[in-house]
Amino acid sequence: MTTIVHTPQGRKLAVEEWGSPTGRPVFLLHGTPGSRLGPRPRAPVLYRLGVRLITFDRPGYGGSDPARGRRVSDAVDDVSAVADALGLDTFAVVGRSGGGPHALACAALLPERTSKAAVLVGLAPRTAEGLDWFDGMAESNVVEYSAASAGYDVIAERLGQAAARIRANPAQLVAGLFHELPEADRRVVADDGIRKMLWRNFAEGLRHSADGWVDDAMAFTRPWGFDPAVIETPTLLWHGEDDVFSPVAHCRWLGERIPGSVMAVEPGAAHFGALSVLPDVLRWLVTSAGVRDPC
Repeated sequence: MTTIVHTPQGRKLAVEEWGSPTGRPVFLLHGTPGSRLGPRPRAPVLYRLGVRLITFDRPGYGGSDPARGRRVSDAVDDVSAVADALGLDTFAVVGRSGGGPHALACAALLPERTSKAAVLVGLAPRTAEGLDWFDGMAESNVVEYSAASAGYDVIAERLGQAAARIRANPAQLVAGLFHELPEADRRVVADDGIRKMLWRNFAEGLRHSADGWVDDAMAFTRPWGFDPAVIETPTLLWHGEDDVFSPVAHCRWLGERIPGSVMAVEPGAAHFGALSVLPDVLRWLVTSAGVRDPC
């Protein structure tokens, strides 16, 4: 059941909980575009892991009010608002794809509450020194992020049209990307259950507008509001070596700069490989022992 949480600024956030109500809390921050209904392990898996999984729509997606001009670092305030409403002092956080930078924001700026952090197929900052940010990236993402760099009106027009087509046919986003998918990702999305979960995710995230999608794209191409090098929270970085939506070089750049981080690069896996590794990552997140590679 969806819960509405109000931020100190009066914005609404749509929140969902999954798994064991008495389990250890973990925030799962969704991809771009996405929603609180995004891919996650089934309830029996979450109960077996002892995980209370918390998801919410970032501003502008699904049932959450927009916050135009938000930065990646602003996610910390929203995670804190949800945690406060649920009575949580500490929690772990995992971000998949576009949720990755926001998970790192919690690790960097909310270390007293973030016990562990994990990033699955995430992005590095657009200004990452020594990184060719677009190298190996699918043309659709190159065009999207180039449009974001050109300004709000340019990206808003592009994604507004795309969101309208997806609302009319949620299957379109996956179908439209199929020609860009490496073989590893094609095998994942060939599963009927996963495809339907992705369709529900996109339909919910974009049901009102493209605001969340636009603001994510803008936030990724602007300064994040923190330096990953300051992160001291135990952090795991997982990436599929064949990823074309957030190339593996982004993960390696982050791994070189986040002190003590563990980096797991899986050969033969790509972007959607993050769905199959998530249960192992959740197990690591709720384990009190020191950092080690769970994959």
